[in-house]
Amino acid sequence: MKKSQDNPPLKVQNLSKFYGSLQAVNQVTFEVQPGEVFGLLGPNGAGKTSIISTIVTLEEPTQGKIEIFGHDVQKDPLTAKSYVGWVPQEVINHGFFNICEIIKFHSGYFGKSLSEEETNQLLKRLDLYNHRHKKVKQLSGGMKRRLMIAKALCHNPKILLLDEPTAGVDIDLRKSLWDFVKELRSQGVAILLTTHYLEEAENLCDRVGFLSHGRILRIGQTSEIVTDLTEKTIELILDRELPELKNSWVQSQKGNEIHLKVPMTKGVFEGVRLAGIDLSHIKDIRVKDGDLEDAFRRVMKEGQQ
Repeated sequence: MKKSQDNPPLKVQNLSKFYGSLQAVNQVTFEVQPGEVFGLLGPNGAGKTSIISTIVTLEEPTQGKIEIFGHDVQKDPLTAKSYVGWVPQEVINHGFFNICEIIKFHSGYFGKSLSEEETNQLLKRLDLYNHRHKKVKQLSGGMKRRLMIAKALCHNPKILLLDEPTAGVDIDLRKSLWDFVKELRSQGVAILLTTHYLEEAENLCDRVGFLSHGRILRIGQTSEIVTDLTEKTIELILDRELPELKNSWVQSQKGNEIHLKVPMTKGVFEGVRLAGIDLSHIKDIRVKDGDLEDAFRRVMKEGQQ
């Protein structure tokens, strides 16, 4: 028990994975802490699913080490995986079993027998209770996605791996799933998330890692990455035309309209003043802060150079 308490829920060290001559993962290192959502973000083919596959031991790493609460997933896979709930990217079809049967079977894999009350509570939280006697083949795509999450949670895991959990689902379901993720985080569950929805990642993830061609290009606190790597856009309409401004923050100057790009570390009016504009001349102002998508695009572009 002490071993588990003294180690992070998930620790990936110098992980590399080859498929023949193709290197899918290249010296990747990161940790996920209790009550933290860590986002692994990258384009298709970046290596996200390969990393998750090695964590859940579907694949063997070519090099490196993965520990779950201090347990090596290669040397002690049963103990390590007992802590983990996994929602894969592809929906797994169980055909002729109903929801309750699937939850019963899956919890049994981990040596856990859920009571009827526990099962019903889990299904109610995921809006599956009224469908609990339906066979999987009768479920909609959104309900199948909810069922996969229920399966992942039926043994009360301390770590949850979410590989594109909202791919192809409608907006309402996406919001309810993210609310559920926040609830799990507040309970201390460590969550590793991959998603293409960067706006959601910015709202959910405490930290993110940008992945490209199997390498992590940038890793850090989400808010710090946005602040460090993006700019705020300031659109001004003045009460007069100004002489041409000689300032690198000025993106365009046309008549009495001026567009600035200012570091996120600067305040709006501070940026306007430093660009050489008297605040008293402002008739209208619009501001758009940089976001995680801006930071992501910048890092991906720099990574290609």
